[in-house]
Amino acid sequence: MILLVEDDQRSALALQRGLEQEGFQVDVAFDGETGLHLGLEKTYDILLLDVMLPGLDGFTFLAELRAKGLETPVIFLTARDALPDRLRGLGLGGGDYLVKPFAFSELVLRIRNLLQRQGAAPERGWTIADLSLDPTRRKVYRGGQRLDLTAQEYALLELLARNAGHTVTRMRIAETLWDLAYDGDPNLVDAAVRRLRRKVDDPFTEKLIHTHRSVGYRMEARHE
Repeated sequence: MILLVEDDQRSALALQRGLEQEGFQVDVAFDGETGLHLGLEKTYDILLLDVMLPGLDGFTFLAELRAKGLETPVIFLTARDALPDRLRGLGLGGGDYLVKPFAFSELVLRIRNLLQRQGAAPERGWTIADLSLDPTRRKVYRGGQRLDLTAQEYALLELLARNAGHTVTRMRIAETLWDLAYDGDPNLVDAAVRRLRRKVDDPFTEKLIHTHRSVGYRMEARHE
């Protein structure tokens, strides 16, 4: 369970939607005082905390949380990238510090890494036909053969595998691979999928990545 405290409502709701599609449960607060109330009332696995919040800034939020004896892991999300700010956040007990703007895939990776360091149970992998993904070790096999994927290719494949049987829109793919505010050429997404297909599908008879015309892409085994 994640608590996201972010005063930019558009960004907060986009992050919530994306994280829920990644399999996380997410509560959202738009100011520090509401977030602190939730953080003290409920048990969370991790906090995503903006620094510049109305009412109660992120550093004060974390200091009060720690004063209450709560050791919930924290990732700061902030545009303040000066070294003193980063040191202050980490010194207060923040587990990580991510500077805006950031790629959504990087945030997901940092969440999983932090949870793993806290001893959370490792994620189960995914299997689609003869393709298997191990998210803990970030390894991919097809037909018993290890596939050598770049970080971006792996992020795209995991997104499709998590949503196997359902179409993932081009916008959702762009949000994962680049930026939540992405509003660029859809050909960029199509090119990323082509690169992935060359490794995951082209060497094999059965194709697993399918195009949903004008919408996006879907991963599934189709036994025709």
